[in-house]
Amino acid sequence: MHRSDISRRHFAAALAASTLTLKAAPGDWVPLFDGRTLNGWKPSENLGSWKVIDGALAADGPRSHLFYNGPVKSAAFRNFELEVEVMAAPLANSGVYFHTVFQEKGFPQKGFEIQVNNTATGEGTYRERKKTGSLYGIRNVHKQLIADNEWFTLNAQVRGKNIQIRLNGALVVDYTEPNPPVLAEGSERGRILDAGTFALQCHDPGSKARYRAVRVRPLPDDTPTPDGAAVSVDDGFKDIITLGARNYPMVDSHVHLKNGLTLEQALARSRRDGIFYGIAVNCGKGFPVQDDASLRAFIQTMKGQPCFIAMQAEGREWTQMFSQSAAALFDYIFTDSMTWTDNRGKRMRTWLPNEVGTISDAQEFMDTLVARATGILESEPVDIYVNPTFLPDVLAKDYDTLWTDARMKKVAAAAAKGAIAVEINDRYKLPSAKFIKVFKEAGCKFTFGTNNTGPDDLRRCDYGRQMIKECDLKWQDFWTPGAFGPKAIERRASVLRA
Repeated sequence: MHRSDISRRHFAAALAASTLTLKAAPGDWVPLFDGRTLNGWKPSENLGSWKVIDGALAADGPRSHLFYNGPVKSAAFRNFELEVEVMAAPLANSGVYFHTVFQEKGFPQKGFEIQVNNTATGEGTYRERKKTGSLYGIRNVHKQLIADNEWFTLNAQVRGKNIQIRLNGALVVDYTEPNPPVLAEGSERGRILDAGTFALQCHDPGSKARYRAVRVRPLPDDTPTPDGAAVSVDDGFKDIITLGARNYPMVDSHVHLKNGLTLEQALARSRRDGIFYGIAVNCGKGFPVQDDASLRAFIQTMKGQPCFIAMQAEGREWTQMFSQSAAALFDYIFTDSMTWTDNRGKRMRTWLPNEVGTISDAQEFMDTLVARATGILESEPVDIYVNPTFLPDVLAKDYDTLWTDARMKKVAAAAAKGAIAVEINDRYKLPSAKFIKVFKEAGCKFTFGTNNTGPDDLRRCDYGRQMIKECDLKWQDFWTPGAFGPKAIERRASVLRA
């Protein structure tokens, strides 16, 4: 029987059998909630925000946190497996804390929070990007994986220095704390593995959530960190945690499963590095996905995976090859201006020297490139402009000269007008810092992207993190799906057939 299928009757029977025993052997599941009362739990500040409704702890009201203070393990858990069934209402912001301690007011400052947020978007000008399953501010999940108003099982394990979080059995966080621990730069919050109790969050009056079947499986205090979970700490590791804690969406939106890189390997790398991935498939003339049938087949293979699913629209023919309804199945669509037809009818892929050939007039080539790029940005239903400002090898050495201010401003204006985010590409190190500043001044948002060729050149948003510092980019300058309005395929639906 799956744990989430345990009925409340079975749960009550287990509760009666255990009588909340203090002597439960390590490895035994022990209920922490009796399904009827708040016995064993203590609310902070607004006590009326917590009630028991239909066998569940119900969060509904002004900010309050409900701390476990019952007899199991004297409410001091170091290593454990916690499991709870959760349901969140639309726009609810809630969470589950561990290794925390009772606090009269405010948000708990000790311990870790597992985010419960399917569709909440933030308050005022703040955009909340961390979704259900996130180890808040440390390893963030950026895609909504759970539907509102549906019960799901949240499972958290702490073993030694390792934290794993699962949603309905799917592993979404696998974080190992280094020794010494790494805190976000400037952070004073006590997010360090230690020991403590559990708490549930009532965030605000509009955030309604319910928790039931709360139970724990205590593990010995000397439980070791799992084999193979050790981490290598460098400046990049620290930087990723700092940026994630500051609300930058650490998302590589441009990852390909190529040259032997499997989905399993990619997700493991994503969890290890703390970079959420968008897995992209090439769709267009001469690529594996060339029609609605192959597109839908790919989508089916990715169903339920903890990553974004992206369409890389190839060439200019793609708008005639796919329907709006099929393309809308992706979380987002991106394209580049690396495939186009020149004024003489020659179709070229600009990253292939044999197709580019000799460029006798660099200025004419650049004027044509700008015209094609702006045409793409003004007409095609894409969310991100990737590999931006790429030049063929024969011209790349003159990038700063050929990309004049006037040309840069034309491309930036087209991207801004179409509400199209601009990728900061790690593989090509594009756009230049100067061009990024032009895009920013025009009002464009940005994303990170690798555009890897296989498993060996996946990166950690290195160039993007460099550009954050060099161009003074704020978290508000970065785009994630759904954070700033409808998808391009919805805004420009008429471009593709229904």
